[in-house]
Amino acid sequence: MGSRTERFFSAELLVEPASTVATDGWLEEAAEFVSAECFAAGAAGVEERAESHGILLVIYAEHSVLQQVMDAGCDAGARVVGEAQEIEDLDWSEQWKVGIKPLVVSDRLVVRPSFAPIDLVPGQKEIMIDPGQAFGTGGHASTSLVLEWVDELSPELSEQTRVLDIGSGTGVLAMSALALGAGHAVGFDLDARAGVEARVWAELNGFASRLSLFTGGIEALNNDSYDLVLANLLSSEMLPIAEPLVARIKPGGRAVFSGLLATEQEKVETSLAPLGLRTLGARFLLDVTGDHWVSLLMGRA
Repeated sequence: MGSRTERFFSAELLVEPASTVATDGWLEEAAEFVSAECFAAGAAGVEERAESHGILLVIYAEHSVLQQVMDAGCDAGARVVGEAQEIEDLDWSEQWKVGIKPLVVSDRLVVRPSFAPIDLVPGQKEIMIDPGQAFGTGGHASTSLVLEWVDELSPELSEQTRVLDIGSGTGVLAMSALALGAGHAVGFDLDARAGVEARVWAELNGFASRLSLFTGGIEALNNDSYDLVLANLLSSEMLPIAEPLVARIKPGGRAVFSGLLATEQEKVETSLAPLGLRTLGARFLLDVTGDHWVSLLMGRA
């Protein structure tokens, strides 16, 4: 993040209280969601500042991606304040880290940036992932839901468990399964940048020998099958590959499908049932923009 390849700009996005939402901590969660969406759109950094009228997010981005980052922040529920400003120096490269906090999934698992240490409880595992260009720091609702499923399934994971992470991004889902007891994982993504970042974090988290990664589609996989398949994909990305995806699930194995809106649940279940999958459970999460997400745990007969 410290190297300057082109002009950098800062822009301010304001996350304001919603009078219809009374949940404690909503504003902070809203700001975290906006930050995650900005990072996914290409932001280089986000600085969080508490204001009397809301939470101000100072977004730092290269000029080439500035507009798409600002659009992503607005789509996530924030509004632009003032004009974007060109940055004359890179002092922001440390300041923006202040607003990024660890994600405590449970007493078994924490996902955190490398610069935000946390005191772990006995037996708790941690995965370090810094925000970057690849999707997957745990902040998005769909990712959080998968992490909750992996955590719940952890008593069933063992050295013999093989995991497949489809659309792996940073590899956070595969690494979480490994941290909680799985023996080996394979992850792949169509985005070459994701593969580069995932390899870096696999090495830093100590999983390089247990996590195999490649850039490409599901057709590049061999015919191996897996005990647990994780697919955090939009339905428009997942359903076209449903048949080869299900073929990679061992008989008696499990799959977690996320990246789905709650309104799509019936469509997805109806599409997957003829392939031999049945729903074992569903988790729901209403994000700060009002989108209602669902993550399905399914089993293959």
